[in-house]
Amino acid sequence: MPGNTQPPNKRRRPKHSASSGGQGRRRLSGKGPTPPAEERSYHPAAKRAKAAARRAEQAEERRAARPRTTPGRRALAAKGGPELLVGRNPVAEALRVGIPATALYVAYGIDLDDRVTAAVRSAGDRGLAIMEVSRAELDRLTGGVLHQGIGLQVPPFAYADPEDLLAQAVDRPGAPLLVALDGVTDPRNLGAVVRSAAAFGAHGVLLPERRSAGMTATAWRASAGTAARMPVAKVTNMTRMLKRCQTEGLLAVGLDADGELALDDLEVSVDPLVVVVGSEGRGLSRLVGETCDLRVRIPMTDGAESLNASVAAAVTLAEVARRRRAR
Repeated sequence: MPGNTQPPNKRRRPKHSASSGGQGRRRLSGKGPTPPAEERSYHPAAKRAKAAARRAEQAEERRAARPRTTPGRRALAAKGGPELLVGRNPVAEALRVGIPATALYVAYGIDLDDRVTAAVRSAGDRGLAIMEVSRAELDRLTGGVLHQGIGLQVPPFAYADPEDLLAQAVDRPGAPLLVALDGVTDPRNLGAVVRSAAAFGAHGVLLPERRSAGMTATAWRASAGTAARMPVAKVTNMTRMLKRCQTEGLLAVGLDADGELALDDLEVSVDPLVVVVGSEGRGLSRLVGETCDLRVRIPMTDGAESLNASVAAAVTLAEVARRRRAR
């Protein structure tokens, strides 16, 4: 009825719209803080973050597939696996004497000389794979070691049996001469000692199994390839091995800066010997020093305290060789 109609401003409105389902208040409460740009899939920042994660994942896969280097070494190879022998002299000498090898790496544009030519010819004659690589790739394979543009992949060094080495030295004509290293840990020193041993007529080199450098690719290179023809044996206990040499008639002569005998007076040089060289820092260990028959010092001018282990070995072996020639 007209009289019952209320004015528009007096009408009651429902608290919630019948069609809203009671969601009006929730809409008014908001949706919370805006997510970071990296979490919004449509945002360029999120796309960039996704691409960076994909690149990182791919880089990790490449690192996992790449051959790992032996800890503490800069040469190619996993522990116990093949190594890359580098340098023109070591590679040429190793191929000349026929040591086992699987591949020869030669850098593009390398300056050819007689050693490289001989190495490539020897590798071809033996049917080895000859791989031409860039210098950058050869740098990567060697871990930055100076390679002179050439490398030979070789299996792990084959150590001689210490008893066999001793027996062969005793059976050879002339007085046996062995070199024993007591804790020399630098592979360059080891390689240099092997080189001197070969140069001055030694019959073999003895190493302790623990706390000593091994015949790695670095030692191979320092030996200038002579490790291919010089027997090297690892021994479990150096003191026991020295006593074993003594039972075979060899005198153990230890190099010691405080030795009781000067090298100039080493008259026993012409006799069967095992020359014992101490470590780079502490010299001969106590037990090894006590086992030696003689401890010999190298005469030096005032002001010079000591010599590098490989240099001391070379000086001593040269004096022994001189006396044996003069006999």
